Amino acid sequence: MKIVEIAWLQEVEEKCVRKHRVMPHEVEEVFRGNARFNFVEKGFRRGEDLYVARGRTKSGRYLMVYFIEKKDGSALVLSARPMTQRERRSYEQKHGSH
Repeated sequence: MKIVEIAWLQEVEEKCVRKHRVMPHEVEEVFRGNARFNFVEKGFRRGEDLYVARGRTKSGRYLMVYFIEKKDGSALVLSARPMTQRERRSYEQKHGSH
């Protein structure tokens, strides 16, 4: 999957920072790095399905980023949070700890 742009709604960005302490630049690092993308569910609109990106930031944080892949190749971020210990172990087993 190739994401060409990352889009945010202001309230989503604020929630990610306030509730999960995830900064927008960290989300960009996940998308620009070696993120692993998984389909989550079909979207309400045709061609706008929900996905999750799993990856690491440059500082080593493991993040989960939920987003809608838009038809123009952009990602509309819905949520971003640190991985749980279980998610991190699973990610490391499948992808190695870099």
